[in-house]
Amino acid sequence: MKFSSSSTDLQKAFGSVGSVIPSKSTLPILENFLFHLTNNKLKITATDLDTTMSVNISVNGIEDGKIAIPAKRLFETVRSLPNIDIEFIANESSNKITMSTDIGEYKLSGESSENYPTIPNFKTTEDIKIENETLRRMIGKTSFAVSSDELRPAMMGILFQIKKKEIRVVATDGHRLVRLINSNIETDNIEKEIIIPAKALNLVSKSADDSKTQISFDENNTMFSFTDSILISRVIEEKYPNYESVIPLDNEKILIVDKNQLLSSVRRTALYASSTTHQVRFSIKRGSIIVSAEDIDFGSEARENLQCDYSSEPMEIGFNSSYIIDILSHIDTDEATFKLGSPTRACIIQPSTQLEGENLLMLVMPVRLNA
Repeated sequence: MKFSSSSTDLQKAFGSVGSVIPSKSTLPILENFLFHLTNNKLKITATDLDTTMSVNISVNGIEDGKIAIPAKRLFETVRSLPNIDIEFIANESSNKITMSTDIGEYKLSGESSENYPTIPNFKTTEDIKIENETLRRMIGKTSFAVSSDELRPAMMGILFQIKKKEIRVVATDGHRLVRLINSNIETDNIEKEIIIPAKALNLVSKSADDSKTQISFDENNTMFSFTDSILISRVIEEKYPNYESVIPLDNEKILIVDKNQLLSSVRRTALYASSTTHQVRFSIKRGSIIVSAEDIDFGSEARENLQCDYSSEPMEIGFNSSYIIDILSHIDTDEATFKLGSPTRACIIQPSTQLEGENLLMLVMPVRLNA
């Protein structure tokens, strides 16, 4: 294999696919990029077996070939170079690789491409196209609520419910839940439910570069097609929790508050909360909300008073401050609407106004108040 390319083009490609490379793996071959040169097109692939990403770049191809190359050393070398041309030569019989520039020469050993995992052979007749701004918003508004508990694999992904006239995306970790409904997307009458790992979707969000992304489905995988790259993710083959059953339908106590003021207040008072529970207390009455926290063990306490729109009977409710901060940080409007039932019932939090064709609902479970 022999070709030349600018270091900038290679660095950009490595930056796209490099995030797929696992930090630790029992299979050393996964710590490699797969290079496949055909004429003047270089295809660079990385995989962790669950997620596979390939990017195509134009190079000055001299001799076609295919080889696996240690990703970290290659990436770090190219990233530290100035914008300079690199001549790349790989001997596929010895797996020896030489990179030459005007300022130096670098040699490393690769592996045979035959040892590299087989790229999923994707066959599908179902696909939809989504505006990238919409897709990024779907992922960005939900991914923060995904669980990291490996004992609950279904909740480590985002549920996509594709219906005839809308797409619903849902994420939950059992303490909080986000559901975003978008009815502006043409789904071509596809009806499907799939759970896509959060890691893959975060890569999708970074890679969506042109106006639309094509999403294709087969039995075990989902493929996202961009201008010069594709990402294939294995779906999580587990049953997603019945999230609808935990969304209360009769939370009739309505609190409307300045989102930025409340977010800042929770951030400050949380500094004085217990490092174990991270609990903040909302004491709500007509026209005002007191945000407070205390750490009995260290004798610290904080209390702030904010104005709000609330006309129901007074109530006190406790929350994990981290969850409230996350939720409020993902609301775009100046005001947030809290729909409350009781101190032990899930609380619904929504933006004060919704975008046209969209419905964003966030839910957080309260915590038991300290005596």
